[in-house]
Amino acid sequence: MENIKFLQKTLENRFPSDQQKAQWLHQRLLVEYGLPVWRTPLPAIDELVSTILSQNTNDHNRDMAFARLRSRFPSWDAVCDANVEDIIDAIRPAGLGNQKGKHIQAVLQQIRQDHQTLDLDFLIGWDREKIRQYLLRFKGVGFKTAAIVMQFSLGIPAFPVDTHIYRVTGRFGIRPLNLNVEDCHQYMEKLFQPKQYQAGHLNIIRLGREVCQARKPHCEHCPLNARCSYFNEQPNEK
Repeated sequence: MENIKFLQKTLENRFPSDQQKAQWLHQRLLVEYGLPVWRTPLPAIDELVSTILSQNTNDHNRDMAFARLRSRFPSWDAVCDANVEDIIDAIRPAGLGNQKGKHIQAVLQQIRQDHQTLDLDFLIGWDREKIRQYLLRFKGVGFKTAAIVMQFSLGIPAFPVDTHIYRVTGRFGIRPLNLNVEDCHQYMEKLFQPKQYQAGHLNIIRLGREVCQARKPHCEHCPLNARCSYFNEQPNEK
């Protein structure tokens, strides 16, 4: 409990500075990369399955697995009723097939059982936090998956935090380094404005992939290095 109280106090004390710095980051990346466009939007139920497939793999493997799944089964009802081994075989390119296949089928079956339909349109009009909690109740659906479905399919503001965003925001210095991923989602939603979520999410990911890489960040080429905590703490870098 003391650790929770200490973290809350830390966030309160640093929030004004973090927010100002986050807004600078957002504007700087807009100048560098422009206003990004999300890939072709999917129906929410498709996005949910696609994002589960995306866990611990790259976009290419995710897309290949999703295409194979849609080719193998004519409908989501067919996935619900299939032998799970056939689902696992279809999504093999995404990796972790045993886990993801079972999760995807279980999620679809639960949605169909509860709502007699296999779409998520019934969520439109719900309170944002109610939607988030509804999605989080499913095994295999975490904060990132829920936020992607909300932001990019349902049009409900949410800021997804993937491994790139978690790394960049920690290095840049707009969150405590010990802030966990779940709390990072909520903190980013406070630092950025809802209208900034999509561009902020996509541009930070691009920076993480191309510049602020995990093993060897290219700090000298980073458009954020003027205010980056990590860069300015490195010896002989300035």
